[in-house]
Parts: sequence; structure tokens; C-alpha cells
Amino acid sequence: MNLKSVPILYEDKDVLVIHKPAGLIVHSDGRIKEPTVVEWILKNYPKIKGVGDKVEEYGIKNIESGKKEIPNPKSQIPNSNLRPGIVHRLDRETSGALIIAKNQEAFYAFKHQFKKQEVHKTYHAFVYGRMKNDDGLINRPISRSRANPVLWSATRGRKGEEREAITEYRVLGRMKAKAGREGRDEFTFVELSPRTGRTHQLRVHLKAINYPIVSDRLYAPNREPALGFKRLALHSRAISFLLTTGKRITVEAPYPKDFQKALKSFGKH
Repeated sequence: MNLKSVPILYEDKDVLVIHKPAGLIVHSDGRIKEPTVVEWILKNYPKIKGVGDKVEEYGIKNIESGKKEIPNPKSQIPNSNLRPGIVHRLDRETSGALIIAKNQEAFYAFKHQFKKQEVHKTYHAFVYGRMKNDDGLINRPISRSRANPVLWSATRGRKGEEREAITEYRVLGRMKAKAGREGRDEFTFVELSPRTGRTHQLRVHLKAINYPIVSDRLYAPNREPALGFKRLALHSRAISFLLTTGKRITVEAPYPKDFQKALKSFGKH
């Protein structure tokens, strides 16, 4: 991954919005050495170093071993050293708009906005199947999967603490299958607006209503990749938030090449 290929969508003295490429992780998990958004931040905006939560609230990860440890007040690692300016994240394979706070005041302001659900995120995705409804609301709590605790679930096969999760969706286009291929070569292009911000929320919710995201290797492992996608067909299309001045702005991330190519199959350009 070439860190030079991270476009800037918006910038002022307080905030930076980048277009995260698919395949680039936001921050390291301490186990695999690879390029990260954090590395790009520290290289291009060294003054952001130190911006963020000052200590881990529930424990810290040993960077070398990846093991969870009980925090020791004398040896706590500042989160801001590991995730400078990071107020939210995108999965590795998800492309699109990502907010980075440039100073401590802005960081706390964005944390407050996310808590109050004042940050509005819009995602576009290609899903398997031909959605029947033009729009809808998925209101299903999410908790750990009973079959695989690494994954999350919004169906009966879940266990542990349930977290409220709400996603709005709107169909932008449908692909009709060729004769004899009904149910197999059918896809829907959909807009997603999460009201909550749970881990893998969009992926889990779409799987729960039987329209998993194209090429989702975690939540649709038995489906063949389609529409030319070699990664999860999910894009953070736009993000709307309040500046420190109180003005609301919306920043849009252009479609990457794989999305542009897939859209042509839907007759959209």
C-alpha cells in the first residue's frame, strides 16, 4: 500500500478528512507490521502526535505480543501515541471518508458529536440479491456470534451483551439476472445510513436480512466474489459533521475504480 496515495478531501485548522483507500488499516493491532493511516498522519502531520485519549480506559494492548493487560497506573500507554487524532475508524477493506482531529479541542468536540449522534455517515454498498423494498429500517441489536465469537450477529445465533444497532437503507439500483440465473446473478446497489456505530454494524445488519455485502469474506464466506470486487464492496460515501464554529458541512468521497466499474453494470456512471 502506497501511503502517498491517500487523498485529502477537506482540511482546516481543526480537522482533516481523508479518502482512505481499501486495504489500508487505520491503526496497527500490534501483531502485523504494515502501513497504517496513523503512520501517514505522523509522517505528514507530526503536530497531531499526542492528540487523543490520554489513557486506555479498560486496559492496554502489549504492542509486541498483542496480549491484553490490566493497566498499571505507572506504565499506562497514551492512546494518543497509538491513534493520534483518530475519532472513528473504517474496516481495512472499506474505502472512503474518514475524519481526523488535528488538535485536542477538536478531538473532544468530535467525540461529543459522535456520542450525541450528530455525525451523519452515508455508505454505499453492493449486496447479493434483489432487494424487494425500496427503503427500510433495520433495528436489530448486535452481540457476539454464538458460532464464532470473533464475529458479530444480529440474529438468534448470538450471545452476550446486546447493543442497540439501527441502520436505514435506500435502494439506488437493482441488477436483474439473466433468464435462468434468478437468485444467483442478482445484486442491489444500496445507500446505508447507520444511526449507531457498532463494530461491523452494516455488514452484520445486511447479513441478518439476507442481503450480505458483495465479497464479504467474514459474513458471506460461501458466496463467490462478484461484480469485479476483490475486496468488501463498501464505501464511506459521505460524512456530515459540525465544525468548531458550529457550521455543518458534508464531505463526499468519490467512488474508487472498482465501484465505478461495478456501477457500469447497473447502467450508472
